[in-house]
Amino acid sequence: MIARIRLAALLIALTLAGCQARAEPAEIGYSAAGLYNLANSYARAGKPGMAVLNYERASLLAPNDSDIDANLRHVRDSLRLASEPRSWFDRAFSVAGPVVLSWMGVFGLSLLGASLLAGRIDSRHRLIRLAAAGVGIALVGVTVFNGIILWPKLHEGVVITGATPVRVSPVPMGDALFVLPEAETVSMVAEHESFVLVRTRTGRTGWVSRANLAAVVAAKSDPGSP
Repeated sequence: MIARIRLAALLIALTLAGCQARAEPAEIGYSAAGLYNLANSYARAGKPGMAVLNYERASLLAPNDSDIDANLRHVRDSLRLASEPRSWFDRAFSVAGPVVLSWMGVFGLSLLGASLLAGRIDSRHRLIRLAAAGVGIALVGVTVFNGIILWPKLHEGVVITGATPVRVSPVPMGDALFVLPEAETVSMVAEHESFVLVRTRTGRTGWVSRANLAAVVAAKSDPGSP
C-alpha cells in the first residue's frame, strides 16, 4: 500500500511539473513566433548580436523551423561568421520544443508508472501492460536524447556588443588577448563576479564582461532577457 501511495504521489508531482513547464513560456513572454519577429526587428535595426540571440532562442522553441534557420544563417553570413550545420542526429531527435518534450516525458513516466501500478493491482492483461510500459520508456528515451542535444545550448552565449575585448583575467583593465565580433557565439565555461570565462569555436579562452554577453537560455537578469 505504501508503495502504491508513493507511486501515485510521484505521478501527481510529474503532472504538476509538466503543467508548470507548459506555463513558464507564457509567463515570460516566450514564443517561437514572438522571438523570431523580435530578431527580425533587431536585424533591420542593425543590431546583429541581438538578432542572432533571439533567432537562437526561437530555434530552441521551434528547432526545425526553416525560416528561423535561414534568417540566422543570413545574419551570420553577412558578418562572415561561421555557421555550424546541424547534424543528422540533431535533426532526428530535435522533434519538438521543450514544452512538448516535457509533456512527452511526463506522459511516458505516467504510462510506465501506471503499468507498474496496474500489475500490482491486477495480474491480468500482461501484454497490454508491457505495451504501455514500452511506449512510456520510448517517450522518456526521446526526451532524454533531446536533453542531451540541448545540453550544450545551456552554456552558450552570444556577443551582443561590437568589438568585445577578451581579457586574461576577470578585471576591467589591461590589454585584451583578442577581440570578439558582435553576434559571435561562444561557450560559457565559468563565472566570476561580473565576468564570464568563454571559449570560442576555435578553442581560444578568456574573460568577457557579462554586459557584453547574453546567454541563449535566458535568465531574467541576463542582457536581452524579456
